[in-house]
Amino acid sequence: MADDEQLRAALVEDLDAGFEAVVRAHSDVVHAVARRTVSRAADAEDLAAEALLRAYRALRGYSPARIEALTLRPWLLTILLNTARNDRRDAARRPRTDGVAPVPDHPASAPGPAERAESTELGDHLAALLAELPVAQRTAVVLRHVVDLPVAEVAVVLGCGEATARSHAKRGLDALRARLAPKETP
Repeated sequence: MADDEQLRAALVEDLDAGFEAVVRAHSDVVHAVARRTVSRAADAEDLAAEALLRAYRALRGYSPARIEALTLRPWLLTILLNTARNDRRDAARRPRTDGVAPVPDHPASAPGPAERAESTELGDHLAALLAELPVAQRTAVVLRHVVDLPVAEVAVVLGCGEATARSHAKRGLDALRARLAPKETP
């Protein structure tokens, strides 16, 4: 994978080719976070695509100096999470009026190992527990422990200090552990 310095230089030299390189370098992380941000795989694909489109559009208006100052992965994930937040807010403002129930999320082809593991009962249970966490804790847990971002990048994405990012991740993990712990019966 190309490092950020090479990717930024490629963007400054040729935005289209440089952005292709950025997508190749960071699309796995963008898709992984999108998949853990929304409940349906199709929605995650849409979210990731929309975030990457917004990133490209933003870059078109950036000066070379601003592009050189970017830390690409946290910048892309911030756009992704802002897009998800905007989508949730817009959906809440727009009640469903078509009377049609949402279509269940079924893969079009045979599931691969990742999809099979994700669809297990435990995976579903963990996803539900993760969804119950406050947004900052959920985001910190996903970025730090699922996507394995360094704390410094988690802090950039969350827009807080490193100590606060660590605290959100720890509190999120503690909450998950408490919910997963076996219930004591009297």
